[in-house]
This record gives sequence, C-alpha cells and structure tokens, in this order.
Amino acid sequence: MNEETTKLFDSELKVMNVLWKDGDVPAKHIADILNRELGWNKNTTYTLIKRCMKKGAIERTEPNFMCHALIPKEKVQEAETNELIDKVYDGSADKLFAALLGRKKLSAEQIEKLKQIVETYGED
Repeated sequence: MNEETTKLFDSELKVMNVLWKDGDVPAKHIADILNRELGWNKNTTYTLIKRCMKKGAIERTEPNFMCHALIPKEKVQEAETNELIDKVYDGSADKLFAALLGRKKLSAEQIEKLKQIVETYGED
C-alpha cells in the first residue's frame, strides 16, 4: 500500500478489525464473526472484503479464500486521527488533547501515562 493510506469506511473497518484481531483467516471466518456481532449476511461481508481488496487493504489467497491484511491497524489509526484533527480541530492536536482530557476525570495512573507519552513525542 502506498504512503497515502486509502480511506476505509466504517463498514470496511469492521472487516479489517477481524483480520487485525484474528490474523490471516478465511473469508468465511470473517463472515461468521460479523454475522454473529452485527447480523450481516455472508454476501455483505464478501462484498466488503472485495472492496477492501480493490483498495489494497486486503490480499486474498487460495485455498479457502484466505484473507490477509496488507495495512497495519496503527497506520489506519494514524490516518483516521490526522483526519479527525484536521476536520474537527482545525489541524490542532492540542485542541483534540484538551477535548479528550475534558471528557472525564483521569486516574493518577492515566495522567502519568499521558505525561510519558507527551515527553516521548515532545522530543522530536
């Protein structure tokens, strides 16, 4: 997949989440999971798998229509986070951070983890 991560829609992310969680699996496994969790029929899931294949997010191999994620979850998370920051917070990560902190009281442990994250990434 190229540097510019292809935009995946929420329904496609449901398919990808199964692959990221369970690793390489047959399409039938993905369909069974999404049927149980979301009530999707097999045709819906297979259509979404094919859409992800066209976007270069999934590779299919035989036998058994085995599916393999071609992009890591972290890459998609980063792209989605950047899009959210640009779209909702005027490109300002500190505004997003402030919004997250304002949502609830944080434990001392969570505050310490956030300080470590800020220190690690603030060194760039």
